[in-house]
Amino acid sequence: MRKVVVLVLSLLPAVLVPQAFAVIDITVTEGVEQPLPVAVVPFGWSGPADSQPIFMESTIGNDLARSGRFAPMEAKDMPQTPTEFAAVNFKDWRMLGMQNVVIGSLRETGPDSYEVEFRLLNSFNGSQLAGFRVPATRKQLRRTAHRIADIVFEKLTGVRGAFDTRIAYVTVKKTGSNSRYSLQIADADGFNPQVLLESDEPLLSPAWAPDGKRLAYVSFEGRTTSVYVQDIITGQRQKVAANPGINSAPAFSPDGRRLALTLSMGGDPEIYVLNLETRGLYQVTHDRSIDTEPSWSPDGSRIAFTSDRGGGPQIYEASAQGGPAQRLSFEGSYNARPRYAPDGRSIAVVHGRDRRYQIGVFAPGQGGLEILSKSRLDESPSFAPNGSMIIYTTVGARGSELAAVSTDGHVHQRLALQDGEVREPAWGPFLSGQ
Repeated sequence: MRKVVVLVLSLLPAVLVPQAFAVIDITVTEGVEQPLPVAVVPFGWSGPADSQPIFMESTIGNDLARSGRFAPMEAKDMPQTPTEFAAVNFKDWRMLGMQNVVIGSLRETGPDSYEVEFRLLNSFNGSQLAGFRVPATRKQLRRTAHRIADIVFEKLTGVRGAFDTRIAYVTVKKTGSNSRYSLQIADADGFNPQVLLESDEPLLSPAWAPDGKRLAYVSFEGRTTSVYVQDIITGQRQKVAANPGINSAPAFSPDGRRLALTLSMGGDPEIYVLNLETRGLYQVTHDRSIDTEPSWSPDGSRIAFTSDRGGGPQIYEASAQGGPAQRLSFEGSYNARPRYAPDGRSIAVVHGRDRRYQIGVFAPGQGGLEILSKSRLDESPSFAPNGSMIIYTTVGARGSELAAVSTDGHVHQRLALQDGEVREPAWGPFLSGQ
C-alpha cells in the first residue's frame, strides 16, 4: 500500500541574507503500509484569535506525517477538541480506534513571553504517556513544537525523534552561462532558512561540527580550492586549508577539534587530519591512488574513505591515527562517498551498477548491500542524527534536488526548491539544550 502526502511549506525570509526567499515542496512519496494513527488536537489559545503566533498542532502534525510513519487525524473528524486532561472523553476516542491523542495549550504570559503545555495520552487506558509545561519566546515556539513531535515520535516508536534538527545544502541558480552558488541551512522541515554565503564560484561539501554551531565547506573563491570553517551565528569564518593542489571533503571529528581532509599537496590525493586548535597536520593514508571523501566513525577511532587503489572506487577504512587500510566494500565495481551511521554499525554509500548510481547501506564484515533509493543518479548521502533517515541528492524535474529515505527503505521523501537546484546535503546533529 502506498501512502502519498503532499506538504507545501512556504519558507520565511533568510536571516543572514534578508532578500533570499525560497519555497520547498516536501512530498512523502512512500510511507509504511500501516502508519500509526494519532490525533493532534488544536491547542488552546488564551488571546484573541487573530493574534495567535503559531498553530502548534499544525507543526506537530506535519512533522509526524512527514516521517511517513504516522497518519494524523483531520481536525474535522475529531469527536472533541479538549485542551486539558480533565476535559478528555476517552470513550469517544476509543470508539474511533484512536489510541494516541495529543492535547495542549499556548498561553501568553507577557510581552514576547508564552507558556506551552502539552500531553500525549493513551485513550485505551486513560493514561498520560508524556507531557511538559515550558516557557518560550515567540522565536522559540516553532522549535518547541518540533520538540513535542520528537517526544511523541520517541514514545510511540522507541526511536529518538529528529524533527528539532537542521540541514545544510548548496543551491545553484543559473542565468545563461553564469551560476550563483549559495550555502544555506534550514530546519529539518525546510523552514527558517539562512544564507551563510553566496558566491559566483562553486561551493561544495558542507559538513557540520558536532555542536551544530559551525560548518566546514569547500570554496572555489579565487579559482582555487580552499576549506573554510564558518560560525553559523556570527558568520565569521576561517580559511583552514589552502595548500597547493586539492583541498576538499572536510569532515569534523566527533569531538569537533579536528578535520579530516583530502589534500594533494604531496602529489596524489590523500587523507589528512588537521587539528583546528594547533593547526597541526598529519597524513593518514599513503598510496599512489586517489584517496578521498573521509568519514569519521562515531567513536573517532577510524576513518572510512573512497579509494581506487583496487582498480575502481571502493570503501576502505584506516585508523584515524594512520596505518594500513582495509577494504570494506566488495559488492559491485563502484562504491563511494561513505558515511557512518550514528551507531557505527553500518555505512551509507553511493553504489553504482548498470549505469545507475543509488544510495545503499551495508554493515562492514557482514556481507550484503541494500539499495534504498530508486533514481538513476543519487549522490551525497547523509544520515539523520537518530539514524532513521538518509538525505541525499537526486535528479528531479528541475534538475538536482533533495530526497530522503528511511534506513529500512519504507519511507521516501522528495524536497524540491521551486527555483534553482539544490546539492550537497548534510543533516546536522541534535541541537543542544535537549
